Amino acid sequence: MSVDKVVARAADAIADIARGSSLGVGGFGLCGVPGVLIDALLARGTGELRVVSNNCGVDDGGLGLLLRRGLISRMTSSYVGENKEFARQYLSGELEVELVPQGTLAERLRAGGSGIPAFFTPAGVGTPIADGGLAWRYGADGSVAVASPPRETRTFDGREHLLEEAIRTDFALVRAAVGDRHGNLRFHASARNFNPLVAMAGRVTVAEVEELVEPGELGPDEIHLPGVFVQRVVPVRAGDPAAGKRVERRTVRARQEGTVGHGSDT
Repeated sequence: MSVDKVVARAADAIADIARGSSLGVGGFGLCGVPGVLIDALLARGTGELRVVSNNCGVDDGGLGLLLRRGLISRMTSSYVGENKEFARQYLSGELEVELVPQGTLAERLRAGGSGIPAFFTPAGVGTPIADGGLAWRYGADGSVAVASPPRETRTFDGREHLLEEAIRTDFALVRAAVGDRHGNLRFHASARNFNPLVAMAGRVTVAEVEELVEPGELGPDEIHLPGVFVQRVVPVRAGDPAAGKRVERRTVRARQEGTVGHGSDT
């Protein structure tokens, strides 16, 4: 029996993401971000989203576009330092934020996709993550309106560990370099960070793919994520501006007086 998961239009692939849905989004910084699906969600205007992602993009890119429109009500992230609007919304009480150690976030997603409800980790022991009281949401007057709860602890091999619960989301949006019609995906380089884990944790996972191939064209050793975790595949159209790949922070070395660089004709 043929199983073709291809959806031609991104708008159709995300049409059932409802207001208030929980949403996992892949990518690391601006690398491997599902920009086409984010753009479709932005155009639809679905709000009150509870998003789980390593970061929240930048002010004018990635998830920052949804944030700027006020469509995100809660973020679960490990890094949020590149987005001034994120800081403004959090400090003003408009946005609820759960900060999670990066490795713990990765494992919570993997556990969710693997059917493991919770696990113990030493990360966060002796910090406010363990003790509770971190400001998840501020009130309009600057007081803490919602605080993180204390974690259950247990000692293994003489070392204290915290209990962390797995993460499952209603939907997941990811981006892959290559995908076939069955949903098998291959990621390129660091775009593999978080995308497979987010895809595993989603109850309905939508993957935008830069190259669509037929079943069997990807060898077994080339598949980074099997199609069992993917429900919809959206081919990226050539020239789609939402599919562009940005450099998050471009840094170049200052030219030294009297030096000749590679490729110079002087």
